[in-house]
Amino acid sequence: MSNPSSSSAHGFTVADFDFHLPEDLIAQHPAAERSASRLLDGRRTAPVDRIFRDLPGLLEPGDLLVFNDTQVVKARIFGEKASGGKLELLIERVLLPHEATDGSGNEVVGHLRVSKKPLPGGRLHLAGGLKGGGFDAVFIGRWPDEQGQLFRLRLEGPAGEDPYALMERHGHVPLPPYITHGDTEDDARRYQTVFARVPGAVAAPTAALHFDEGVLAALEARGVQRANVTLHVGAGTFAPMKTERIADHVMHRERYVIPPATVQAMADCKARGGRVVAVGTTTVRTLESWARSGELQGDTDIFITPGYQFQVVDRLITNFHLPKSTLMMLVSAFAGYDHIMALYRHAVAQRYRFFSYGDAMLLERSTQIQ
Repeated sequence: MSNPSSSSAHGFTVADFDFHLPEDLIAQHPAAERSASRLLDGRRTAPVDRIFRDLPGLLEPGDLLVFNDTQVVKARIFGEKASGGKLELLIERVLLPHEATDGSGNEVVGHLRVSKKPLPGGRLHLAGGLKGGGFDAVFIGRWPDEQGQLFRLRLEGPAGEDPYALMERHGHVPLPPYITHGDTEDDARRYQTVFARVPGAVAAPTAALHFDEGVLAALEARGVQRANVTLHVGAGTFAPMKTERIADHVMHRERYVIPPATVQAMADCKARGGRVVAVGTTTVRTLESWARSGELQGDTDIFITPGYQFQVVDRLITNFHLPKSTLMMLVSAFAGYDHIMALYRHAVAQRYRFFSYGDAMLLERSTQIQ
């Protein structure tokens, strides 16, 4: 898929999406209970402060919640080169057999933090290497081409262990860069949704972290329907924009799948007058990519900025995003730039907790704001 910037972004620059955020509002740990986090109700002009477990009462019977059921993998792995130099590998995706150079399911692409990049054919010893109870990786080259920012490697572990098994046994939870502590057992549990099903993400679909079994049961009792998509969130979601002109930014690519049952559920929802409620920006990007291309699976680098005409999503549940990020542009496109900036000022003043482990907000598509 091409990189379809939604529009000219109506003259906005990256600086327009900046805001002051006190460092102590960046959540370092999740709320004690998932649904005890705060929910900023931004459906109307005046913001309303709520608790996330209030959500079922804010939706109507017949509405459809669409979740991203991706599962975060322990994609951060430490090791060393054959020369002894220390390295850190963040596996961005496991290549499908038809994408691999040797047709295997053992090739991955990722980010490599090391003093000097190895040459093709170079061997890396991860988690102690094969001789030390871990596994090795052979460096193949850059990906997706010679100028690519990611690196392609072939993993060589004990017989029968594929890349997912190796990551689960030897990897670390890839916490975002603004979380300053190392991963713990609590992170392994809480930086994961309760309905995570398909392994492949290196970042959580964070808006969905607030849902627990109690909220899900209340939504079902309310008559709110559920459906799933899968988008494997990449590390690019945290990458800062390095251009001042929005049109110059190149979006990262992420793999998605939409089940036919979800397409039917959305059609049924619209037919009965219900609203499609996306849980998280990853779900928005998945559904709007499908609306543009008609493809139920593939890679997307859709870039949603102010001026975009949404075709599927009526409401959005989302966390608070980084200043000057592509996600700030997406939510501004969805709910209106002035409205979003006002909500963020309110959130800072009321000391909401920000980013992945932070609080949530509920937004209405801008044409419906009263």
